[in-house]
Amino acid sequence: MSRRLSGAVTEDDHTGFGRPPRRTRPRTKDRPDYSDAPQAIVTTIDRGRYRCLLADVPLTATKARALGRKGVIVGDRVGVVGDLSGGEGTLARIVEVLPRRTVLRRTADDTDPFERPIVANADQLVIVTALADPPPRTGMIDRILVAAYDAGLDPVLCLTKEDLAPADELVAAYAPLDVPIVTVRPGADLTELRELLQDRTSVLIGHSGVGKSTLVNALIPGIGRATGEVNEVTGRGRHTSTSAIALELPAHAGWVIDTPGVRSFGLSHVTRDSIVAAFGDLAELTAECPRGCTHGTDAPECALDVAVADGRLAPERLESFRRMEGAWADRPASG
Repeated sequence: MSRRLSGAVTEDDHTGFGRPPRRTRPRTKDRPDYSDAPQAIVTTIDRGRYRCLLADVPLTATKARALGRKGVIVGDRVGVVGDLSGGEGTLARIVEVLPRRTVLRRTADDTDPFERPIVANADQLVIVTALADPPPRTGMIDRILVAAYDAGLDPVLCLTKEDLAPADELVAAYAPLDVPIVTVRPGADLTELRELLQDRTSVLIGHSGVGKSTLVNALIPGIGRATGEVNEVTGRGRHTSTSAIALELPAHAGWVIDTPGVRSFGLSHVTRDSIVAAFGDLAELTAECPRGCTHGTDAPECALDVAVADGRLAPERLESFRRMEGAWADRPASG
């Protein structure tokens, strides 16, 4: 029992006011079960906010801390909780990322050891290249093709601005790869391209200024993607898309994912085996190669050269394959 003496306070007056014990509530190792959370598609990411589509309801969402800093990318199928009404000012929360069927990756350059996932769950990659203004760069096309094969995506080559230059030379260079090639010009009938996009999720990749956004505007009337001009001094286009965005084609006929223009496409994450595996007929032939064969033009006793000599392989196809392999092999050694 505490006592006061001449205004002084005895120790007993502090009884019961000590520091509270730590972890007054025992922590549990059980994690919340989100297996029944509704599933949405991530359509774009902007300053830490994730725009998603839940059925036909657009949502704005944050990401659960447990998913990590870069755990969600455009195209992801995600589990969402919280306010799913899609009303103005509402906020949902992404709590789970479903397993990805495919992931398109690139690195900043060929010496960068860190992969940068770009898009998830795509089926095909449409390489958009202008025939002029800016001129086509086959080295970049080859690199993006390698990335498509590595990701397991079906590549398509879309040549724009056919009104400015003929497509014959570029078509001849890539025809041996059996890659679908479509050429377009302003106001052109896009039926052939629409058929290639039908019921698929397609990523559009290319330099700035090649006409990706113009193409998207033609495919999805009223979408209003910003377009830009090519700089007359540098020959480069101005970035008009600042982030990847997934857009549904009319009549639910598929999805296109418009991406910002790229000026480099690093391949430090790709292996030679993944390139060879993309060419089924060549992969069977390389089983006859000596151990350690690089399959390059200077590789001794390469079975691919033997197959060409025997008439089992078209020389044009081997040349195209070696151009792809060369785009990978020309990388500087990392580190």
